[in-house]
Formats: sequence, C-alpha cells, structure tokens
Amino acid sequence: MKRLNTDRSHLKLLFLTMMLFFCVSISFAQPNLPPRTLTVTATQAIHFGTISVSGAGGTVTVGWDGSRISNGDITLLAMAPTSQPAIFEIKLCQGRNVIITFDASTTLTGSNGGSLTLDIGPTEKGINGVSFTTNNDCNFITPLRVGGTLHVPGNTIAGTYTGGFAITFNQE
Repeated sequence: MKRLNTDRSHLKLLFLTMMLFFCVSISFAQPNLPPRTLTVTATQAIHFGTISVSGAGGTVTVGWDGSRISNGDITLLAMAPTSQPAIFEIKLCQGRNVIITFDASTTLTGSNGGSLTLDIGPTEKGINGVSFTTNNDCNFITPLRVGGTLHVPGNTIAGTYTGGFAITFNQE
C-alpha cells in the first residue's frame, strides 16, 4: 500500500512537471533588425545649360544647389535647356552611414565631334570620400545632389556633349 502511494506521488510530480513545460510559452528574443539593403536611383542628370564660347574658353560650374557660374570667355545663355545638378535618391534605414566615392573627372563626347572634361563634385554632403548619415526611416528617401565643373576650350565644336559618371555608395 505504501508503494502505491509513492508511485502515485511520482506520477503526479511527473505530470505536473510536464504540464509546466508545455504551458509556459514565454520566450525572449531580440527584435528583427531593419533591412540593410542600400538602394540608389539616379533621378536627374547633371546639365550645364546653354552656353556660348569665345576667345580662350573657360569653365562652367553647376553647384549641387543648382547655381551656375562661368569663368573665362564663356557666356551663360538664359535659354532652354537650363542648368541642373545630378540627383541620386538613396533608400536606407535611418542612422546608417554611407560613404560616397567617385572619379575626379570624366570625358564627355560631342554630337559633332570633340570632347570636354567634366570635374565631378562636390556633392551636397561634401567632397569625394565623405561619410554621411541617412536621416529618414526605412520607407523614405535621402536625396543626394551632385554638381560639377565643365572645362570648355576656346576651339570647342558646337553641339550636345554627353557622357556619364559613376558614384559608389558604401554603407558602414
């Protein structure tokens, strides 16, 4: 009889322990981290507007803010197409650091022959190699505006000059 009570006590204890393990479902974990995907879209090309060249030529600079100035024998004409900075849209979660790097210059090719040199930068965030922090949450876009300086020799052939440049965006 004594053995039967002992066996029942052990069975009750085993049953209660099993129920405790099955009923307790509280768990602790860290929340999921936001996505680390960096997305960049070029939304606007840099444009220096319409210019007239005489004498020795000079330079035309379009600032990241859209301002336009010339040096040397360059006349800025107030006609379409107008000047504009390049704009890139960056989508990355808030508080992430981004380092931007780019070549110092690139060559543009003329529609009627010839070529021009474009010095790239600065950007609204700073010069080549600058690091900046994104300031929006994961669902919004941080714009990056890029200016440049176009070197126009006096013997430049009239026409439309086109080309491209690459900017590398690395997140830290």
